[in-house]
Amino acid sequence: MTVGEYEMHHRWIIAAIAAIVLAATPTQSPAQTAPTAGATQESQKLAQIFDDYFQANLELNPIFATFIGDHRFDDRLANSIGPEHRAESEALQREYLARIRTIKAFLLEGQDFLSYNMFLRARESAIEGLRFPDYLVPINQFFSFPNFFAQLGSGASAQPFRTVEDYDNWLGRIDDFTVWIDQAIVNMREGLAAGVTRPKVIMAKALPQLAAHVVDDPEKSLFYSPIRNMPEELPEAERERLEAAYRDAIADKIVPAYERLHDFIRDEYIPGAIDAVGMNAVPGGDEWYAYLVKQTTTTDLTPDEIHEIGLSEVARIHEEMLGVMAEVGFEGTLPEFWEFLKSDPRFYFDEREQLLQSYRDMKATAAAAADQLFSLKPEADFEVRAVEEFREQSASGASYQRAAPDGSRPGIFYVNTYDLSARPRYGTEALFLHEAIPGHHFQIGIQQELDELPMFRRFGGYTAFTEGWALYAESLGKELGMYTDPYMYYGKLRAELW
Repeated sequence: MTVGEYEMHHRWIIAAIAAIVLAATPTQSPAQTAPTAGATQESQKLAQIFDDYFQANLELNPIFATFIGDHRFDDRLANSIGPEHRAESEALQREYLARIRTIKAFLLEGQDFLSYNMFLRARESAIEGLRFPDYLVPINQFFSFPNFFAQLGSGASAQPFRTVEDYDNWLGRIDDFTVWIDQAIVNMREGLAAGVTRPKVIMAKALPQLAAHVVDDPEKSLFYSPIRNMPEELPEAERERLEAAYRDAIADKIVPAYERLHDFIRDEYIPGAIDAVGMNAVPGGDEWYAYLVKQTTTTDLTPDEIHEIGLSEVARIHEEMLGVMAEVGFEGTLPEFWEFLKSDPRFYFDEREQLLQSYRDMKATAAAAADQLFSLKPEADFEVRAVEEFREQSASGASYQRAAPDGSRPGIFYVNTYDLSARPRYGTEALFLHEAIPGHHFQIGIQQELDELPMFRRFGGYTAFTEGWALYAESLGKELGMYTDPYMYYGKLRAELW
């Protein structure tokens, strides 16, 4: 999964997705003739709207700017769940919905017409979603801003720590983080009163993630890593100043903030949270869930219709698994085959480093094989890295973080090495194809390198397309020289089933 995670792929894929977007949008079709003066004028007006929106959105969401290599706002962190920021975000969406509607869409052609429809749909969807109070549930065990903040502050993510200014910028973000934490507590109390909470089981898993940052010595904090790895070329006086400032910030701001949130969730939130795990247990949950399905899939299918598709896919995949059983000569039922695969030690790694190395070993082989199938590949590289200890118990099996567009930071294929009994060998090839080559790394890398597209398309997208591409990438294993072991092909089916 991708920071999480939602992008499109290269040019011929974009052409394919156009048919879906255009069919779903009741707008006059573009002219098929040569561009007129009016068409050129509308195209220029459209480009200005796109650029104005993107710049305004960067200022409103400074961490997003950092991740795409724009470092103007590296000292800021938005209180994204606070009432003022939410009002500004709504105003931005409504302003640009009004502006895009001034465009004469019937004059647009090609990528302009596609970009227009995508931008219009995104603004309408964002405004539709305002009626659902996601700000009341800002924490979970999977996508947690406190976890994300720790990754940034570790010095091993998008936040730069190269200059004195970089180090001072992070101190500014620490001040803003404490504001966000206190806002989260206020919002969650409001959620408790309204019956809008996360399930107890989810929040219990969040507690160890927060507790990991409550340390008695600043040097034991993940946030001290940038000081430990400070560039030698920084002046000695600045080094001493920054070391003292970081010690104080960790002890007086970061640790108390994590502790406040942890204790609130443990002592107040979990006792009052819902026991159920479905969104239908919260007020308006059925409508909220249907909106999320629509937003994620870009279809008008209902949750029940999506579920029916899932049931038919499960039946199909089970049939393919029976074929693998026959190929390896296993006699028994499918559940017995699953139990055999869970219990036989030959299918599991003994050490974490073995798991990491297995993915690193695939990189060169997969890259060479991909040359036979792909003429267009990302310029950016990627590295294989273990999920950090503080979040590994609740993180997914793997994820991908995009590279910096300017090449200053490679993409990261995060591998969860916690609990090796849940990371079977037969799952490694499919997971590599999904996250790395030719999966998320290819699709996201190529997308953000398409300089001729508007910025909102280079750095945005749709979950259904992102994960759909990764699923397609898994299907290319045999063409890429993988899945020669039938158990590895079973791993592909297991991933598809999941």
